[in-house]
Amino acid sequence: MRIAVHAFEGITLFHLAAPLLVFGEVARQHLAEDWTTVVFTDDGGPVRTAEGVLLDEMAGPDAAAAADLLVLPSWPADSPPVPEPLVDLVRGAHERGAVVAGLCLGAVPVAASGVLDGRAAVTHWAGAADLARAYPEVPVQPAALYLDHGDVLTSAGTASALDACLHIVRTRLGSAAAAQVARHLVIAPHREGDQAQYIDRPLPGQDGTGPVAEAMTWALEHLDEPLDVASMAAHAHMSTRNFTRRFRETTGTSPAKWLLARRLDDARRLLETTEWGIARIASACGFASPVTFRQNFTAAYATTPTSYRLRFKS
Repeated sequence: MRIAVHAFEGITLFHLAAPLLVFGEVARQHLAEDWTTVVFTDDGGPVRTAEGVLLDEMAGPDAAAAADLLVLPSWPADSPPVPEPLVDLVRGAHERGAVVAGLCLGAVPVAASGVLDGRAAVTHWAGAADLARAYPEVPVQPAALYLDHGDVLTSAGTASALDACLHIVRTRLGSAAAAQVARHLVIAPHREGDQAQYIDRPLPGQDGTGPVAEAMTWALEHLDEPLDVASMAAHAHMSTRNFTRRFRETTGTSPAKWLLARRLDDARRLLETTEWGIARIASACGFASPVTFRQNFTAAYATTPTSYRLRFKS
C-alpha cells in the first residue's frame, strides 16, 4: 500500500510523526512488504515545523496522486483557507479510490474537499465547533476518537491519531498485526472509535490498582465465563449503578460495551491464529451461542467470522 502524508509550514512534529511511526513499524516488523510511506508538501519544497526543525527533501504533490492512502495529519490552529490545489488533490484522490484520512485538525482540508458532506466527522474537541460552523453540511461528532466510513476516516487530536492509524493497520492486516505494532510502540492495541476523546478521571494505572481496574483485569482473565456488568460490579464490591458510573468516568465507555469489545478482540485473535471451529471460539470468548457470536461479530465488523478468518489468517 502506498501512503502519502501531507506536511505544511508550521506542522508539529508529533502530528507528522504519528502516521509515520505506525505505518513505518509495519514495514520494520515485516508485516507487509509492500507498504511504503512518503511525506509531501504542496510544492515539494522544505517546511519548518512548529518546533523549528527544518524538513528537507520533501516529495511534491505528484506523490499523493499515486497513493492508496492519503493522510492529512493536521492543519494550522488558526484554520486558514485550504488552498484550492490541496482541495483538488484530496477530492481527486478520493475519486480515484484512495482512502483519505484527516487526523486531528486534518479533518479541515478533508471537509473542504466535500468528500465528508452528509457524513459524520470528528476532529480535536477544541476545533469541533469551528469545523461545524465552517462546514455545516458535515455532521461533527466532537466526542469520538475516530470515525471510519471505509473510504474516509477522521480522528480526534494528538494520541487519537495513533488509534486511528492502528485501526487502519487492523482493517488491512488484521488484529494480530495491529497488536504487534502496538506492542513495539508500547501503546494500547485497540481503542474503540466512538470511545470518548477525554474522560473525567485518569485511566487506571498500569499496576492495576483500584476497584474498576481490578474488575477489568479480572474480567479479561474470565472472558470464557458468562460475565455481565453485575458480576464485574460484585467483584469490585460496588453496586451495579455505582460501578457503571465509575467505569464510564474512568474509561469513557460502558462496562457492557467494553466487555463485548474485549470478547470480540479475543475472537479475532483466535480466528487469525487457530484452527478452532466457530462454536469453540464462541464458547472460549464467552458468547452464549455460535449464533450470538456471529450476530455480534457481523454487526461490529460488517463481515462474518468465516470471511474474517479467510482474509486475515496467518
